[in-house]
Amino acid sequence: MSAPEKIIPTVKKNTILLMLEKGERLDGRKLDEIRKIKIETDVIGNAEGSAIVHLGNTIVIAGVKLNIVTPYADTPNQGVQIVNAELIPLASPVFEPGPPGEDDVELSRVIDRALRSVKAIDLDKLVIIPGKKVWAVYIDIYALNHSGNLIDASMLASIAALLTAKKPKIELVNDQIKKLDEREKLPITDIPVTVTFAKIGDKLVVDPEYEEELIMDARLTFGITSNGNICALQKGLCGTFKPSLILEALEIARKVADEYRNYIKSFIQI
Repeated sequence: MSAPEKIIPTVKKNTILLMLEKGERLDGRKLDEIRKIKIETDVIGNAEGSAIVHLGNTIVIAGVKLNIVTPYADTPNQGVQIVNAELIPLASPVFEPGPPGEDDVELSRVIDRALRSVKAIDLDKLVIIPGKKVWAVYIDIYALNHSGNLIDASMLASIAALLTAKKPKIELVNDQIKKLDEREKLPITDIPVTVTFAKIGDKLVVDPEYEEELIMDARLTFGITSNGNICALQKGLCGTFKPSLILEALEIARKVADEYRNYIKSFIQI
């Protein structure tokens, strides 16, 4: 059986469009207003770090696992970072079981790019034996309930999991690695977040809900560093953005990024 079509009744679509013309949204938010956020950490006992994020009714969980591996040949003196995202049927009837699809791959790549481009994890400090052994950081993301804007929710969950993750301290004895009982935080250098917009007609809405995503012409996601710089950019769907609209979105994104980070800091002692 194929997944249900991603459609929305015409009456509901017209209602959304009419409200946007008035600067209003179905859930009562302003066009540049995000939903309420709740973050819980250390929710997976077997993970080195974990977090579950509620962004409105969207729920995402992320876990961080650490393993000692052989480094990649082209980066022998760096640790390894791998991001995997899975959109499971539990989260939405539009997600199908099986191997990762385009949406899963895009989600993991957006998160990975935002983290990697700003070197949020200092991979240089994850080297154990140069050229031979390094720490690998695996970030696994699972959507538990899809009510729109999985990208931002996934980024928040990933960052929260990384900030609370702890790796075992080690000692080397004749090039033999011994894990100690004592643990230490991961070397995190920045707290990048993503801010996602839906373009509906000529209107921009930040942190779109699912019904807004169903009628959007295009999607735009900024990765924003702690100092307000762009560290990632992703466009979705076939609609277009005028340069002036992109600049407008960027100005809003920087403000929203600060809000996201403030939420993170309110739930996690950094």
